[in-house]
Formats: sequence, C-alpha cells, structure tokens
Amino acid sequence: MRRNLIKQLLPPATIGIVGGGQLGQMMTLAAKSMGYKVGVLDPTPDCPAAQVADFQITADYRDQPAMLALAKRADVLTYEFENVDLASLKAAKQYAELPQGTHLLAITRNRLTEKNFLKSLGVPVTEFAAVTTPAELKAACQTVGVPSILKTATGGYDGHGQHDVNTLANLATDLLPGECILERRQAFTKELAIMVTRDRDQQVRTFPVVENSHHQHILHETIAPAPVSAAIKAEVVAIATKIAQGLELYGVLGIEFFLLPNGRLLVNELAPRPHNSGHFSIEACNLSQFAVHIRSICGLPIPAITQQRPAVMVNILGQQLQSARQRWLQRPQWYLHDYGKAESRYQRKMGHITILTDDPVATQAQLEQENIWEDQ
Repeated sequence: MRRNLIKQLLPPATIGIVGGGQLGQMMTLAAKSMGYKVGVLDPTPDCPAAQVADFQITADYRDQPAMLALAKRADVLTYEFENVDLASLKAAKQYAELPQGTHLLAITRNRLTEKNFLKSLGVPVTEFAAVTTPAELKAACQTVGVPSILKTATGGYDGHGQHDVNTLANLATDLLPGECILERRQAFTKELAIMVTRDRDQQVRTFPVVENSHHQHILHETIAPAPVSAAIKAEVVAIATKIAQGLELYGVLGIEFFLLPNGRLLVNELAPRPHNSGHFSIEACNLSQFAVHIRSICGLPIPAITQQRPAVMVNILGQQLQSARQRWLQRPQWYLHDYGKAESRYQRKMGHITILTDDPVATQAQLEQENIWEDQ
C-alpha cells in the first residue's frame, strides 16, 4: 500500500532529535545550515548535539513526559540511535510529525526481527537461529554450524553483547538466559556499506558504496568509493532499494554487507539513522548523509547524490584523540571532526578525520604503514 505523502516542513520549523551524541550533533549542524531550529533530548548536560542546538531537554530517553515536552516544542521528531522507547515515541506523535514511524525502529532494534524481515524480502543473510536457553544454543550450533557468533537480540553495539562460538565446547551460556541470536560466521573478503534514503515522493536515493574495515568490532576506516566492480555496486544498490521500499523508508538508513569469496553478498546489519559509514559524505559528496536525512524527514526534494572526490574516513577513539590533534597540525589538508565529548575514554568514538584523495586505496595503505593511529 502506498503511504500518504509526509508533511512538508520548511524553515524555521523545529526539529526534535532524540539523542545528543555525535550523530545528533551532525544532524543539528546540517539542519541549522538550512535555517531550521533544533531541540535535543539527552540525559547528559551540554552533550555534543546540545552544543550546537537551540535548546536541550535534559532527561532520560525513557522519560515519557520529557519526550512529550520535546514533541510539544517541535514540528517533527527524529532519533540518532535505535534504543528509543517506542511507547513514548508513539505518544509523542500526537504533538509532532514522526515521518520514520515506529515500525522501522521495531524492526531494526532487534536482530532477530531484522533478520526475519530481510529474509521475508528475499534479501540474502547469513544462517541464523533464535536462542534463549543453553539447550537451544546447543541445538542451534548443530543447525547453524560453527564457527558462529552469539549476539544479544537487543542492545548490543560496537562488539558489546557478542561472543564468538568456535567449537561446540565453546558455548557462551553466560549470555543466557535472554533473547539471543546465533549467526553463522562468514569468511568474507570485504565489508561493504551503503547509505540509502527516500524523498517525499518515494524516490530512492543512494550514496556511493563504500568499503569498511573494523578493529575489535569498531569501525576503523572507510574507503569511498569501494574498490569493487560495477556489477557488485549495482547489486548493493538494488538490495538497498528493495529494503528502503520494503520499509517505506524516510530518513537515512545504513546497510552493512559481507562480500564473500564467491562474489555473493549478504546483508549483515541495518542502522535506521545516519551511520559512521556515511561520514565521508560531509566533504566528499554534493550532499552529506545528515543533510539528506533532514531533507527526507522534512519532506524536501532530494537530488541525485554524487561523490565529488574519493575519500578515506578514519575514526578517532579516546586513546587516539591527542595524537590525532597533533598530527592534524602537520596535515592541514585533513578534515578533523572533534565531537566535543566531555570525557575521553578508551575505545570511545571521539571524532573522525576525512581525507580527500585521488587514490583512497593507496592513502589507506600509507596510513596503515605509518601506523598513524597507534594507541597513545
């Protein structure tokens, strides 16, 4: 069924963002540049998004009165992470537009629901099984196979809530009881990703396909565009388009893929919001993922997205922040993004650097050879 057109909101309408981290900060900067006003709900005073927003409501994300207070001051609501209270969001719809709806969150916040949704669309995913007890885990290892990865169905990020299962003797019963998913581990050759959105007229728009590399389950570097064939890129775009249409998507969605040695693609995860994989777009594309997200939820037209320069994006973690700032002095051509977080912690994302380059593969190799991101 074709969804009704979402409401078109022009500046100076107010956008309410649930979550005040770096994604919320970059959404806010994009929105402010267009003339919108922005309010943020976040429990941390002077969080990154609040530093650039018009106002902050300082409260827990599960605080329904606070969510309603944000909605009453906003014309449209969006969010920067998955673990938003769905009941509060539904209640807030009486006061503000919610173009992304709650269906998108309900699917993507639970790995089992997400995998079953993708499977229902005919989108290729790894073998998986639901697990809630040690007995089910043992049975799942027989059907899914090992090596596998046991993940909590909800709440995990950047490697949290995950455990490698390499043999039948290596069963992670400490993650149980609770809803989990066992996923067959894939011997992939590349990790690919794409950001996708739709405009008010349901026109699907995609960003360039990128290649990601992870260290300890945290995204380390992105090469844009990905050094893969045109046929593989076309298949990624086709799958992303199918998912966007299946979700009746508004806002930006991140999709992560595994490319297997035989050339087959598997969808690994969905992110119902801007994603680390799209940070390169701020400097490298005609529109950033954050500008496109704002355009989509406000019902604005979105032109075709083009990449103007190849790029490498590198995450900066807490233990690397001081070194990155110093190295930036010797490399002024780098684009440094410091998120302004109050506390720098080990393995915490504190910023990123984007490097525009005619040869991103060579640039990435040079960075690794110089060991430029060695932990300090």
